Amino acid sequence: MATSNFSDRLLALQDNLKSFAYTLTANRDDAEDLLQDTTLKALDNQDKYYENVNFKGWVFTIMRNIFINNYRRIVRNQTMVDQTEDLYHLNLPQDSGFDTPDGSYTVNEILAAINKFSPEYKIPFSMHVAGYKYQEIADKMGLPLGTVKSRIFFARQRLQEYLKDYDLNK
Repeated sequence: MATSNFSDRLLALQDNLKSFAYTLTANRDDAEDLLQDTTLKALDNQDKYYENVNFKGWVFTIMRNIFINNYRRIVRNQTMVDQTEDLYHLNLPQDSGFDTPDGSYTVNEILAAINKFSPEYKIPFSMHVAGYKYQEIADKMGLPLGTVKSRIFFARQRLQEYLKDYDLNK
């Protein structure tokens, strides 16, 4: 695809991309940053675009992927990894967002429920909550990927079962 034609098509999408970025970020400044990152990434990778591919879909996919990767990076940076022997901490971000005693009570209820898990479920579940990807957990624990996914799934089910009677509208 000719460079000027590619650039023209990309410029024609800027308003649509800006709207989509605002939908993703809900913040005007972050949306502007996301739009700029997307435009630069599309220009850097224009040699990877094939003429028979949906151009608008290709660029929107770039934006969505940038947003997801940035979100994951933020979550990882805000996460503390529990190095204690008994995994007492849940590996939550430093600022849990709970300003009230009721909110803290909710976190304590969840921690108590997770601490009831056996280590084979507690460790992968805690790592997953901390933002690790399934493959990273599998590699660190020396387990097959399917086993890790199953254990996290069952831990999530158990957590829901433990907390089913808990009134979240207190």
